[in-house]
Amino acid sequence: MTPPPANAKIARPVVTDIEDVQGRADTRRLPINRVGIKDISHPVRVKDRSAGEQHTIANFNMYVSLPHNFKGTHMSRFVEILHTEREISVESFRAMLEKMTERLEADTGHIEMTFPFFVMKKAPVSGVESLMDYRASLIGERRDGRTEMWVRVVVPVTSLCPCSKKISAYGAHNQRSHVTISAKLRTHMWIEEIIGIAESEASCELYSILKRPDEKYVTERAYDNPKFVEDMVRDVAARLNADERVAAYTVESENFESIHNHSAYALIEHDKDVP
Repeated sequence: MTPPPANAKIARPVVTDIEDVQGRADTRRLPINRVGIKDISHPVRVKDRSAGEQHTIANFNMYVSLPHNFKGTHMSRFVEILHTEREISVESFRAMLEKMTERLEADTGHIEMTFPFFVMKKAPVSGVESLMDYRASLIGERRDGRTEMWVRVVVPVTSLCPCSKKISAYGAHNQRSHVTISAKLRTHMWIEEIIGIAESEASCELYSILKRPDEKYVTERAYDNPKFVEDMVRDVAARLNADERVAAYTVESENFESIHNHSAYALIEHDKDVP
């Protein structure tokens, strides 16, 4: 095929008006609480107490409310808003939530940003260092012109059953547990601090690398510090009640039982601003 001459004019497609189907009216009179996109990844930058910040990849869920008289929302706008910045930070997160709610002309907006967060930890006896990963989330809700921000961290720990220790001639069953803290903060609180509260109120914390002296320590530490699932949520809640930086919280603990084919679970939630 012979290429066109260098000075030849190339015909461009003609842009015509295309109907906005999502903007059509809807007659069912059923408003939608949340509509948007889920499970999209994007680079983020989060604060780190020891190193200043971490660069990681977050998973985003982005939603707005939809009035009863609109057929649909504009899904592409969510992605456009997310891609406005090469890296999302905690500071830009709030602005992104407000921009999304305004641009999509919604009464409410909701964004969840979930990412792996790494902490360098030293083994309790040998001091060997290793990275421990946690699942953290930043959650924002925009409603009636007000923005509410929550931080959530899932912290894996060890729990040892007090009942098993009491009734057994030797040993006691223990298991890995997930303590999840969701906190609405009045002022800044490091993610590492939230992790530390959960770990300190478990039977024992976890480490990525343990030498034999460390394994002896954590085994005996858990045995000397038995906790029911109820104990862990109450002890964590007591710590959060005493912290003025925390305005509201939800504490969950799930024990993946080692002698049952089910989990044990407990939850406490409290809003300090509600009498």
